[in-house]
Amino acid sequence: MARTGGSSGRRAGVDPEVLWSRAERPRRGRPPAHDRAVITAEAVALADAEGLAAVTMRAVAGRIGAGTMSLYSYVPNKETLLELMIDQVGGDHRLPPEPSGDWRADLRRIAHEQRAIMHRHPWLPGALPAQQTLGPNTLAVWEYTLAALAPAGLDARARLETFSLLTGFVASHVLYELAQERAVEAAGRTSGELLDAQARYLKSAAAAGRLPHLADALEATGNDPAPQAVFDRLLDRMINGLTAAA
Repeated sequence: MARTGGSSGRRAGVDPEVLWSRAERPRRGRPPAHDRAVITAEAVALADAEGLAAVTMRAVAGRIGAGTMSLYSYVPNKETLLELMIDQVGGDHRLPPEPSGDWRADLRRIAHEQRAIMHRHPWLPGALPAQQTLGPNTLAVWEYTLAALAPAGLDARARLETFSLLTGFVASHVLYELAQERAVEAAGRTSGELLDAQARYLKSAAAAGRLPHLADALEATGNDPAPQAVFDRLLDRMINGLTAAA
């Protein structure tokens, strides 16, 4: 995944050299009973089931049968745990060994992979703005995307920015989709019923004549409830806009 923003004002930072470049070093004594991969997997499972707020050092320690303090031998703080979680789910990308050479098709595939991962891990799009560093799985996706964008004629900096903007779009859209799913569930109605009610309200609001541009847009758009179709249409517009200056 790509970072979509900064996160200033945190109490502590994550040193990328300590986190990614040095071998995991448990304290001296008995062989370690756990490792970071297991701890991270449990934290991801907990976030998937109950949300990111449920992921505390105490809760994760309980899932692996360890004392809370012993967890700090492997992961020094929750910020570091979040970095490990983001990078672990970044390894879920299923991409071909090499880009196809059709950079638009490759970007679409990357975006579809991102969307699928974010739906499997609903906490992820909200967590990305707090990401402080890039782990090995994330770096592999960056490298693949930069190679995929090479035929677009963008310089290296523009390719980096394009991927960041694309990821930001996907994360924002998934947050919207997840919010809509929660709204449907809370209303106790099907998504089609809720969309129909929304369409009737908007059309009645536009019918008074004070919103002619909105009325035209609603007439042209109609009721398009298929999330995949909406995502694909917006994605194509996003990709064309991102690379318009190429």
